[in-house]
Amino acid sequence: MKAVIAAGADRKSSAIVFEGLLLRPLEDGDAPVFVEAVRESVESISRWMPWASHDYSAAQALEWFAACRAQRAAATALEFGIFSQDTGIFLGGAGLNEIRRDHRFCNLGYWVRQSRQGQGIASRCVRALAAHAFASEGLQRVEIVVAVGNTASEKVALKSGALREGIARNRLMINDLAVPAHMFSLAPA
Repeated sequence: MKAVIAAGADRKSSAIVFEGLLLRPLEDGDAPVFVEAVRESVESISRWMPWASHDYSAAQALEWFAACRAQRAAATALEFGIFSQDTGIFLGGAGLNEIRRDHRFCNLGYWVRQSRQGQGIASRCVRALAAHAFASEGLQRVEIVVAVGNTASEKVALKSGALREGIARNRLMINDLAVPAHMFSLAPA
């Protein structure tokens, strides 16, 4: 199934509809549900995403949303909230970031709120965003960088059809500590 950009949307405000999911830029009004999802998910995501904490605040969410808008305007990242297409329930976040248009590649990241993990949401997001990267952004490579030990994210990359390319030493910084990471890639068919 192809990812569909919502009708009438331009690149700056585009929403993506894919296999029961709606991926759209986060709006300030999403802060309460975003905060709720982050706080709910601390146990499952904070080891890999140290920004997630039990005291994550609406102010932090709004700061993130503003950074996302600035990066979108600069064409260096396209971050999305993940919502159920049918119910509108907030499910997590995903995006294309570190976009390098000169070499036509980017990074793809994702997280799913704890109560909705294990339902194929992340792998659908990967497929939707990769399709968008290739068809709408003209990119030729999408990288998924997964810290060694993050087996859930590793499984998502593999389930999504990403090719494991190896382990890069000191590839990620987590809590100011350089850690190795699996390198996965997706390329247009």
